[in-house]
Amino acid sequence: MARPGFVLEVDDRTPALLVPDGPRVRLERFPLGTEVLYPAEPLPAVGDLVAAIDAALAAPAESRPLADQLRPGMRLTIVFDSVTAAPALRTPDVRGRIIERVLVQAAAAGVDDVQLICATGLNRRNTQGELRQLLGERVFRSFYADGNLTNHDALDRDRLTVLRPAGQGQPASQPEGRPDDQYEIAVNSRLAESDLVVAVHLAHDIGQGGLTGSGLGMLSTGLTSLETIRAVRGYGAPQGRIDEIGAAITEAVPVFAVEAVLDNNSYPPALDFLATREWEWTLKSQAKLLALRGATALPSRYSLLINDRLESGYRVTAVNAGAPAPVAAAGRARVLEQQQVEVSGQADVLVLGVPAVTPYSIGSVTDPVLAAWHALGVGYNSVTGEPLVRPGGAVIVYHPLAQEFSTLQHPATVDFFADVLPTTTDAAELADRFESKYADDPWYSQLYRTSQAFHGLLPFHLWYQLAPAAEQAGDVIFVGADRGSAARLGFRAASTLADALEITSATVGRTPRIRYLHTPPALLGSVT
Repeated sequence: MARPGFVLEVDDRTPALLVPDGPRVRLERFPLGTEVLYPAEPLPAVGDLVAAIDAALAAPAESRPLADQLRPGMRLTIVFDSVTAAPALRTPDVRGRIIERVLVQAAAAGVDDVQLICATGLNRRNTQGELRQLLGERVFRSFYADGNLTNHDALDRDRLTVLRPAGQGQPASQPEGRPDDQYEIAVNSRLAESDLVVAVHLAHDIGQGGLTGSGLGMLSTGLTSLETIRAVRGYGAPQGRIDEIGAAITEAVPVFAVEAVLDNNSYPPALDFLATREWEWTLKSQAKLLALRGATALPSRYSLLINDRLESGYRVTAVNAGAPAPVAAAGRARVLEQQQVEVSGQADVLVLGVPAVTPYSIGSVTDPVLAAWHALGVGYNSVTGEPLVRPGGAVIVYHPLAQEFSTLQHPATVDFFADVLPTTTDAAELADRFESKYADDPWYSQLYRTSQAFHGLLPFHLWYQLAPAAEQAGDVIFVGADRGSAARLGFRAASTLADALEITSATVGRTPRIRYLHTPPALLGSVT
């Protein structure tokens, strides 16, 4: 039986604790009394994955079995998460396994018109190699050469169908420059013209795979137009807008959701000791850690290569299928069962580390903007309700914030960091003064459509997501970080944890309540 997560209070016997520090890891001794949130051990994986998939397709929630919805002559479209949904899964990828089983049933029903679409939204196009690894060689070869396997293009107006033109929604009272309720809802034309859409996605963390609301987040932001996505991700966008767009999509076309729920086993098998408690490390574990620290101490281009080539150890703990809402609810319940850790009250200081790879740096580098987003947009929000740290408290983050960027994947972020952030870090001002320029820039658009670049709006959307945490925190301090980078982001830098705590003493005092989020693996703090 998997051991649940728990809270450790640091005492004299507590060893140095593992902290992710970008492409590297470090061992840190925390002050006495620090509360350390440890994640639970992985839940049991399903024994026979194919059998679990078939069972879900045959007995879906609030829907007819998939086989009963298939017929000759129909248009079937299968949409699936892009590689940004999770780090590289062990081969074969569960999404490919699900799609294979759907295709088997489609062939048995005589369905010939089938297309596969990767729900990239404004994210970068998935490469042929990534699609091959995700789907498997057989599915990839059957669909790619004929143009029946594609990445979504949010800028291709010829392949977008407008479900609701701009100006036909209900007017809203919003400040100038913010999204209102008169936005366009436009979706991939193949989606709109389908007789059935099968949506295949992953659930492993809050915000992933449609864990909130209707379960249609992948469709609402992954297969819609630039204008529609801006209405969802823009500054000041209402929380329920994803559900509104999802409702418009499901009114236009039937959607059958299939969701694989992953455990929290994010480390590859060779590094699985990193997910164990430090006092349980064996001599072999310590030797592996020494080797890892030596390898990642190499120049960054080599340590990044090492991290990027490692497959994660995720396994599937449940497969759910049916109507999107109950599928999302079942997935959320399973994720909470895996990740929820109860804590008492809010701390004065929250400490967390940024891992080597984030969803937006797969095959790339975690630049300062991505690091800040992962710390404040993801780590800070790894909760089921209230934040782990009180308003006005301090957030201490481990990441070097090296000014290294991917001009291939993140050309807009290079300019955002160099030209926009020196002017302002205020999210509202960023939206009013700069967002439209980046949204309409022809060079960013060209790179998004034809190369491997994220759309020019990505750094803005990431900034809007981290802004609430930055506003609530009294101090945000990066340990061991490039001071220029930290200042550019609007934060501070410290050489050590002790220095960071000294800096925060002006706002939280000299005996603060400290809480360390010991991730990865992922956990969700539940403040009681």
